[in-house]
Amino acid sequence: MTRTRIVPAALLAALIVCPAAHAQGPTRADSLRGSIGPARAWWDVAYYDLNLAVSPADSSVRGSSGITYRVLQPATEMQIDLQRLEVDSIVQDGQSLRYRRDGNALFVTLAAPQAAGAVKTVTVHYHGRPIVARRAPWDGGFVWARDPGGQPWIATAVQGLGASAWWPNKDTQADEPDSMRIAVTVPRGITNVSNGRLRDSVHNADGTTTWEWFVRSPINNYGVAVNAGSYAHFSDVYEGEKGPLTLDYWPLAMHEQAARRQWGRDVKPMLQCFENWFGPFPWYEDGFKLVETPHLGMEHQSAVAYGNGYRNGYLGQDLSGTGRGMSWDYIIIHEAGHEWFGNHITTKDIADMWVHEGFTTYSEGLFVECQQGADAGAEYIIGQRRNIQNDAPIVGTYGVNAEGSGDMYFKGANLLHTIRQVVNDDAKWRGILRGLNSTFGRQTVTGAQVTEYISREAGIDLSRVFQQYLTTPRIPELEYRIQGNQLSYRWANVVPGFDMPVRVTLAPGEYGQIAPTTTWQTANVHGVTAANFRVDDNFYVTARNADGPRTKR
Repeated sequence: MTRTRIVPAALLAALIVCPAAHAQGPTRADSLRGSIGPARAWWDVAYYDLNLAVSPADSSVRGSSGITYRVLQPATEMQIDLQRLEVDSIVQDGQSLRYRRDGNALFVTLAAPQAAGAVKTVTVHYHGRPIVARRAPWDGGFVWARDPGGQPWIATAVQGLGASAWWPNKDTQADEPDSMRIAVTVPRGITNVSNGRLRDSVHNADGTTTWEWFVRSPINNYGVAVNAGSYAHFSDVYEGEKGPLTLDYWPLAMHEQAARRQWGRDVKPMLQCFENWFGPFPWYEDGFKLVETPHLGMEHQSAVAYGNGYRNGYLGQDLSGTGRGMSWDYIIIHEAGHEWFGNHITTKDIADMWVHEGFTTYSEGLFVECQQGADAGAEYIIGQRRNIQNDAPIVGTYGVNAEGSGDMYFKGANLLHTIRQVVNDDAKWRGILRGLNSTFGRQTVTGAQVTEYISREAGIDLSRVFQQYLTTPRIPELEYRIQGNQLSYRWANVVPGFDMPVRVTLAPGEYGQIAPTTTWQTANVHGVTAANFRVDDNFYVTARNADGPRTKR
């Protein structure tokens, strides 16, 4: 693809969240974090009540996390996760409970009977200095920064590392609360913006202010956020599919005018596009927010973190190399796209994080399509292939808190773009994307549920296609030869039974569909030679003339 250039390695590394490394194999800590063990399986989170005092003077926190849960079956031991921070006490029904620590997991011995069907609350009081993120949002933790005016600017970003890096919880994507209260106390003069809607702010006698936020919707743990700084606030309303949606913007006060221009330009077109393709914005009750942060960005639910410097593209560059990504702000579009895929639909295990990142990276191409047309959207997605490494499977190892390859972004997007071609019916494809959200929204799911739904709604068995692109690093190769008016073809470099249809030139300048398998088949062609034979670029495959040299696309 001569129009593209190679993405600088540092920039590409900055974009992709690296998979959890288990060089010596998964540890006990990995299993405790990544699996639903006996001390997790018996209870279902219903509500979190988080109270947190943040001290930028010594980079410390102190607070409590009230965990309300439904008892699914009787038990006497409960796993609560908390990394590095000190526990002051764990209390239920006014009684202090005994616990033992196993790495980042607290195993609490419950004194009161836990009867099936009961709703109970346990509260963990804690303090300490949370893990500091040195390169947020990729390494995770607390960010203790100063804004350009020298004022404290604080944020959390813990995807991958886990929310238990700064508050006690059931640190798995598989279990979300139905709602959550977040009360954050910070020095007076700075504002804390968290998820959901602001309920109250109280000036305390000790020179601090407590900002109380409430989330009325299910929320994943890593989406919960602290954002504290010298913020301005302005608002707007978007008339969406479900009625008026409040838009609240929290830039640094010194950047308010830049935010009014940049955010005001991109947010409403993004919402219009994504509501069309994916269904209604998921959190009308909690509203949409953008919050400026001292890190690049993160899909914090109803409080999307933004740190792209009010530049178009990704840090001023187009990751597709086509130029199509330079008329809009990457962080706004990508991170807001996660509200549908990642927040609304959340995978139970991070091994299936391709559902979050693949669909959201694909959403960028849909936004380009909404703004610039279908050909431009396809060009953008195809251009992203230059970033694919094909180094390891996209799906990670289940049960040990391990993501798959960073190819979950660009390869995941190109997988979906390819499947759109196979479905070959944009109305049906749009129905599938909207149906995913109406069927699995506000739930935690497996990757298998998603792939099976797409196959079922498409009316096509796509199981081998998903197996090929998600579980192997190999790209399907169409082997062909042309002899006179006969085209011979088959798939190579594929999983057994791979039979994805593909469009190729059956006449000069005209594409037609063939249905290759791993066995040689033939089709009639007219005026097609090895020199002008093409595979439609919209399919992420390679092609090789069996009678000529191997070529790379």
